[in-house]
Amino acid sequence: MRPVLPPWSGTLAAKAAAFITVMCCALAALLGVLVHVQVTNQTVGQARDQALQRLTQATERYEAGDTLWRGAGVDPPELPGELRDLAVAGDRGTMVAEREGRPTMWAAGPVDGERALAVAVDYSQQARTIEGLDRAILWSSGLAIGATLLVGAFAVTRVTRRLHTTALVARRISAGDLDARVNDPRTGPRTGPRRKAGPQDEVAAVAAALDSMAASLQGKLLAEQRFTADVAHELRTPLTGLHAAAELLPPGRPTELVRDRVAALRTLTEDLLEISRLDTGRERVELDTERLGPLAERAVRAAGNGTEVRVVRDVSVETDRRRLERVLGNLVANAHKHGRGPVVLTVDGPVVTVRDHGDGFPAYLVAHGPQRFRTEGGTRGHGLGLTIARGQAEVLGARLEFANAPEGGAVATLKLAAE
Repeated sequence: MRPVLPPWSGTLAAKAAAFITVMCCALAALLGVLVHVQVTNQTVGQARDQALQRLTQATERYEAGDTLWRGAGVDPPELPGELRDLAVAGDRGTMVAEREGRPTMWAAGPVDGERALAVAVDYSQQARTIEGLDRAILWSSGLAIGATLLVGAFAVTRVTRRLHTTALVARRISAGDLDARVNDPRTGPRTGPRRKAGPQDEVAAVAAALDSMAASLQGKLLAEQRFTADVAHELRTPLTGLHAAAELLPPGRPTELVRDRVAALRTLTEDLLEISRLDTGRERVELDTERLGPLAERAVRAAGNGTEVRVVRDVSVETDRRRLERVLGNLVANAHKHGRGPVVLTVDGPVVTVRDHGDGFPAYLVAHGPQRFRTEGGTRGHGLGLTIARGQAEVLGARLEFANAPEGGAVATLKLAAE
C-alpha cells in the first residue's frame, strides 16, 4: 500500500524544497568525495615518499654497519604482518597502521635474506589534517545546503504566491465576481513613458490569459444581460396592449386560451426583467426584523396552492420581507408544478425547507443548480422560477441548496442568518 502523505507535501514549494535539498546534498557529497580523495591521495603520497626515503637511508646505514636511529629496526614486533611478508619476499612497500596508539606510516624492505628492515614515520599530523578536512567539508556542505535551500525557498515562494493569487482570482471569477483580475505586474509595461514591458515568465503568461478570459467573459455576459433587459423592456408595451385587447374579446374557450397565453408572456417578461436586475449585482435589500414562521405562512397563503406549513422552531431574522416571500413563493410554486403533493414547508430556526413527494430534482440541477429555460421530461414552464429564487437568496445573503430525499421527493433548503 502507498503511504498517506500530508496535504502540504503536495505543494509546489514542498516539492521544490525537496528537489533543491536532494540536488544540493548530491552535489555536496560528490564534491566532498572528490576533495577528500584528492587531498588524501596527496597526503598519503607525501608520507609514503618520506617513509621510503628514510627506508633507503636506513638500509645504507645498516649495510655500512652504522647504528640505526630510533624508529628503524630489523623485524620490529609492531611491523604489520602483511608488510613483513612483502619485505621477506624481496619487495619494498608501505602501510599505515597503529603504533603505540598513534597512526604510523611503515616502510619495509628486505635485508639479510629472510629478514625485514622497517622504518616507522609518525602519521598523526597527516591524519589530523585529513580529519579536519572532512569536518570542514561537512560543515561547509551543510552551510551551503542551508543557504541554497533558503534562497531557493524564497524564490519558489515568490512564484507560488503569484500562482496562489491567480488561483484565488480564478475562484472569484467562477463564483460570479467578473470584476476580479490578477493584474500581475509582469504582464504590463513598467513605469515610465518609454519603458517597455519586461520579459514574462510562465506565471505572468497564465495571469495575463486569465485576465483576458475574464474580460472577454464579462463583456459577453454584459452584452447578454443588456440584450435580455432590452428585449424584456420592449416587450412590455405590446404585451400591455395585447392584454387590453384580449380583455375586449367575447367570452369563450378561444378567449380563455388567448388570455392564458398573454398572461404567461407577461409573467415571462417580468421574470426576465427581474433576472436582468439580479445579474447586474446592484440590487439593494431593505432589511427589517421579521418572524420567520408568520412570514412563511403569508408567502404560502399568497401562493394559494394548499401547501402545509410546519413551524418546528420559530426565530426572528433580519431580512427583506418582499424578497424572502418571493423566494419561498417560487419554491412552493415549483414544488406544485413539477412535483406531487403533499407539499410541506418546514421552518426550523433559520432553516426553511420545501419538500414535495414527486420524482425529485433532475441530476443536473442537484449537481450544478438551476439553469435558465431548462426543463426535462416535457414538463411545462419556462425554467426561471428556481433561477430567480437562487438569485434573490444570494441578494439576501442566504444559501439555497437543492437535494432529493432518500425516500423520494425534491427538497429545497434555504439557510438564513438568525438575528
